[in-house]
Amino acid sequence: MVGTGGPVPTFSVWDYVVFFGTIVGTAGIGLFQAIRSRKESSTEEFLLGGRQMTAIPVAMSLTASFMSGITVIGTPAEAYRFGIAFWLFGFSYAIMSVVTAEIFVPLFYRLGITSAYEYLEMRFSRPIRIIGTSMYIIQTALYTGLVIYAPALALNQITGLDLWGVLVATGVVCIVYCTLGGLKAVIWTDVLQMVIMLAGFVAVIARGAVLKGGLGKIWEDASEGGRLVAFDFDPDPLKRHTFWTIVVGGSIMWVSIYSINQSQVQRYISCKTLGHAKMSLYVNMVGLWTTVSLAMFSGLTMYSVYKDCDPISNGDVATSDQMLPYLVMDILADYPGIPGLFVAAAYSGTLSTVSSSINALVAVTVEDFIFPVFKNLTAKQITWMNMGLSVFFGALCIGMAGVASMMGSVLQAALSIFGMISGPLLGLYLLGMLFRTSNSIGGIVGMLLGLVLTLWVGIGAQLYPPGNDKTNPLSFNTTNCNVKPPTNFTTALPSTSPATLTTLADVRPPLADSWYSLSYLYFSVLGTLVTIVSGLLVSIITGGCKQDKLSSNLFVRRSDLLCFKFRTESKKVYMTEKAARDDNLGVHNSAYTDFDVKMKNLEQISKL
Repeated sequence: MVGTGGPVPTFSVWDYVVFFGTIVGTAGIGLFQAIRSRKESSTEEFLLGGRQMTAIPVAMSLTASFMSGITVIGTPAEAYRFGIAFWLFGFSYAIMSVVTAEIFVPLFYRLGITSAYEYLEMRFSRPIRIIGTSMYIIQTALYTGLVIYAPALALNQITGLDLWGVLVATGVVCIVYCTLGGLKAVIWTDVLQMVIMLAGFVAVIARGAVLKGGLGKIWEDASEGGRLVAFDFDPDPLKRHTFWTIVVGGSIMWVSIYSINQSQVQRYISCKTLGHAKMSLYVNMVGLWTTVSLAMFSGLTMYSVYKDCDPISNGDVATSDQMLPYLVMDILADYPGIPGLFVAAAYSGTLSTVSSSINALVAVTVEDFIFPVFKNLTAKQITWMNMGLSVFFGALCIGMAGVASMMGSVLQAALSIFGMISGPLLGLYLLGMLFRTSNSIGGIVGMLLGLVLTLWVGIGAQLYPPGNDKTNPLSFNTTNCNVKPPTNFTTALPSTSPATLTTLADVRPPLADSWYSLSYLYFSVLGTLVTIVSGLLVSIITGGCKQDKLSSNLFVRRSDLLCFKFRTESKKVYMTEKAARDDNLGVHNSAYTDFDVKMKNLEQISKL
């Protein structure tokens, strides 16, 4: 009987057909884009889609890039365990979209960059650019490993497929269409994957509503179980989720993800005009709202089904991240192909994120490490190099999945990684964009100090997790559990359970219940503020007020704000940059944007 615990069915033949059909279709888009663009093999085409993308597909790609398998698996489990406080991230998404679209996009688009970290050299120095790029590569490899691990765990739970076999297959599929199709393949597969991901949520909610007697009954059960309490205004920074940690901490964290993360920057600068680039972020905001709402309601559906028999307490699943796959097989097994659609949804979210990460890692490696050293590469050499790097980073991300398996809850672990590394980087960018006084010495000292502090608190929190008084898990019961397995079902528990770091509960240091218990959403706030404040102080001490006059193009302008010009300024800027590249770089054509050429043309561009 549904919702009473015990083993659940495994995949049927039709589930496998639907699942593998989706994967083949995804890879087919990459092949199609490779064939379609075979005569346009420049680096700009491979990494930026020729800068001719429009707002809607880019917006869906932006949403899919970080609404990954972690969202499909982890967010409903969050609602099941802690309630709908996570829904408050809708405020964070809105703040992030406005800040990124009106402050960061105009500046990056005006400079005509390919790598987001080119700005750090323009504003500060090459060593800072190298450090920033290296931090991004480490962060992205770790995060992508976690993204690969999440749906592999789900597949292992409900199909019995080997965990590491699924991990490798994920990486291989992404490598294929990233290597062959470049950014266009990534964006258009993201569009398909976003649709499939949302369809998976809808299937779970619809079936749950039928079983429980309507959406109103699900909402009523969630209310009785305390799952609808969202607004906690307690200012305690040690509490995991409150209104302030989510809206303040979450906003800064998501700004650090969307404004300076190469995976996202690469998308909106691929738009053909500044207006399309800005609009893609606002459409993306709606996509984020839709995704998190469906994910949250899927979690409430899960609670309504299992309110009298918690599968975790009953031993039916090993971790909360296996809850949604367990639910799917419990309530949808009678509909062949639908469980396959759900797994395809989780897997699609992963493919979109992994492919985005691989493409972005190739972009920053080429722009920040290879082209400055090897300036005479032919177009053919560059093409083969891009493909080779796609394979290398795909393999690296598969390897990092092993590390990710030791980080506990996939949702919190993923956001913690961004907070620890992206926070100091965001502080560095704001230091350069908003304060003319800041210099290279202040920038590097501020960023490193911010990074040390965020890594200290983040790693400490991983070793000494906060107690229940700070995380506030809600109650469960097993009063209606049926532990006798039906004879026609097979046990679907994972053959490989996720490893977790050992909790050193018996030797907790004094900082464990204070500093290490800081909400993970404040990691980015800490890194950003420490970087800005210390960077400004060091800059003033080291002569930042007396440095040479800097180009106004390197700073945020009032004219950047709320300025939608779809066919004028942004197009002129891009065409001027392209002409400068073509005239000065000869054999490279649009494959490589030379740093000196950009700097010489900044003032000319600003007059357009």
